[in-house]
Amino acid sequence: MGWPLIGETLQFIGAVGSKGTEGFLKEKAQKYGTEVFKISVLGRPLAVFCGAAGNKFLFSNENRVLVTTWPPSVARIFGSALNIATGDHAKRTRKLLMAFLKPEALQKFVSQMDLVAREHLRTHWNGKLEVRAYDMLKVYAFALACTLFASIEGEERRAELSALFKVFLRGLMGLDLKIPGTRHYKAKNAAAALKRELMKELEERRVALSEGRASPKQDLLSYLLTTADDQGGYMSDTEVVDNILLMLFAGHDTSSSTLLMVVKHLAEKPYFYNEILKEQREIAQSKKKEELLNWEDLRKMKYTWNVVCEVMRVSPSVSGTFRRSITDFNYAGFHIPKDWTLHWSVYTTHMMAEYFPEPEKFDPSRFDGAGPPPYTYVPFGGGPRMCPGLEFARVEILVLLHNLVRNYKWELIFPDEKIRMDPMPVAEKGLPIHVHPHQ
Repeated sequence: MGWPLIGETLQFIGAVGSKGTEGFLKEKAQKYGTEVFKISVLGRPLAVFCGAAGNKFLFSNENRVLVTTWPPSVARIFGSALNIATGDHAKRTRKLLMAFLKPEALQKFVSQMDLVAREHLRTHWNGKLEVRAYDMLKVYAFALACTLFASIEGEERRAELSALFKVFLRGLMGLDLKIPGTRHYKAKNAAAALKRELMKELEERRVALSEGRASPKQDLLSYLLTTADDQGGYMSDTEVVDNILLMLFAGHDTSSSTLLMVVKHLAEKPYFYNEILKEQREIAQSKKKEELLNWEDLRKMKYTWNVVCEVMRVSPSVSGTFRRSITDFNYAGFHIPKDWTLHWSVYTTHMMAEYFPEPEKFDPSRFDGAGPPPYTYVPFGGGPRMCPGLEFARVEILVLLHNLVRNYKWELIFPDEKIRMDPMPVAEKGLPIHVHPHQ
């Protein structure tokens, strides 16, 4: 169980050692050779479930033997947001968010997202010989999240919020020691500042809606303010702000981390880059000059999405999430007490040869046809707690790749640059690349 209080927290979040979280969990699984093992994280015992059977058990037993949970330090920051909510509250919140994020609802935003991607490349990539890819991908992902979730416009305004988000993310998964200057202490202050700014946006939007200057469906903020749940109730202002914060967090970091790894893999694997380029050029040639992307165009990007899926298999942006046992239960021959924290790990299935033959090999064809077996490929989780932003992330990534690949080829300036988990993939030097525009 590691050291007192700290346990094995640092190894678990990949903050120490050269192998990071993936190597730490892999070594533990090999050492114990079981379907579940225990460690101590953030001062609490943690049961790590391994393989597809473990994923299925955790995804299928919500509100029966377990509920979703996060370390108390994280839960206090996100408050009433969907990732923290449980029971009926979680069901109502998820249904509201999914109504806005489902494919049918996102179709009308594809052209708007394409405009954001084009403007981003014109502003931050055009005319550059060298680009710090990770920084620019974060700028794109956050600009898109700000636009679709809260209609926050303006480079300066977004930069202010993005600076707070950087502090917020760096200290999110840390011990709540209440010591000024620590990463988590700074993260709490940054989260409080973000919520104050979002509350200002909410108050201004409510006035704009009442005066007819804003549309009820123009973005997620308007939608949550004007849409009732099945019981006829509306989210409180605090709930709206907490959930907008969650969606901006996901848009700012999980998507940009995934794009980071896609850009890195495509630089290292020119064959797959060229195949994507071929697919994207065919789509572009079927359209009028300057015509924006639409939903049907995205449906044609099958090979591109297969490559992205394979990137998420070998280099996932999220290592897994947490549950809490609400009763004693037995699993795989072990007794797990009530109130223990449970964890499903992406790493324990994505690199298993029994699910993915030659797991170290990069092979997008794994996702042809029906794709991998159930519960083996879980970058977005599964079951009733599956990430509601899955479809948004797909559109966001495909729209940028369509524009990026058609306009540029690139190469890594530091081929051996390390990627570490903190708690998501981070390039130590920002992944600087040489950019070569297509003629």
